[in-house]
Amino acid sequence: MKGNRYGVDITCRYRPLSFEYGPKAFGPSPEIRKLDAIRKSLMDPDCQGPEDVYAIVMDIGNKDDYEKIRERNLLFASVSYARGKLGREPVRSQGHIHSYSPSCGSSTGELYEIWHGRAGIYMQERAEDDPGRCFLVIAEEGDVVLVPPNWAHATINLDIHRNMTFGAWCVRDYGYDYDEVRAHHGVAYFPVIGENDEIEMIANPHYRAPECIIKRPRIYKEFNMEPGVPIYRQFQQDPDRILFISRPGDYQDKWEGFEP
Repeated sequence: MKGNRYGVDITCRYRPLSFEYGPKAFGPSPEIRKLDAIRKSLMDPDCQGPEDVYAIVMDIGNKDDYEKIRERNLLFASVSYARGKLGREPVRSQGHIHSYSPSCGSSTGELYEIWHGRAGIYMQERAEDDPGRCFLVIAEEGDVVLVPPNWAHATINLDIHRNMTFGAWCVRDYGYDYDEVRAHHGVAYFPVIGENDEIEMIANPHYRAPECIIKRPRIYKEFNMEPGVPIYRQFQQDPDRILFISRPGDYQDKWEGFEP
């Protein structure tokens, strides 16, 4: 899959999971997340599944944009997921909260865009016994999903027959906090493959979780997101448009009562 249509000169490969950079692009070698690294957060920690669960490249983009990205303390990334299942669950990430970023003095959000396949962006307000509101946002190719600061979240490949890839904006001095999620043996809901490969959300008994709300993405007008325009190209058009990711404290009124 070529990422050029989404603004970045890279190509995603799936056998094996990898990324190739065109002459206009920069980026690192991918980090491969193995099944053994995420077992503690799965519904069945002893399950079978693809050994290479996903490949991630942090700090990618076009060379002409590098200084503008760095100056705004932003970072663009891409992740490709294997197809298949992890026991009864589809391939997914383990779940985390974005940890405190010294540059802005808080947790930060993440702006996703699905490049290939069908994704579920699961999120909950916190990773305490009472997780607050829980959402599964079902996103198709080209859809954009925003996860707010301090929320626990996980990414799911909803189509077990295809790979899934997304691009995302996050803060440059990013970090992940896994402690509370792992202490609860995962996020508050497990995605389980039911009849006709449909996804069912099964409550994790280590939480007192309310209903999981399943919905499609919306347009984030309050953050001036433009529908139908790739999120990397929106940065190229107006680099300050994505500052709500790296400076979340400047947008506090928009995070209050946020709904994906």
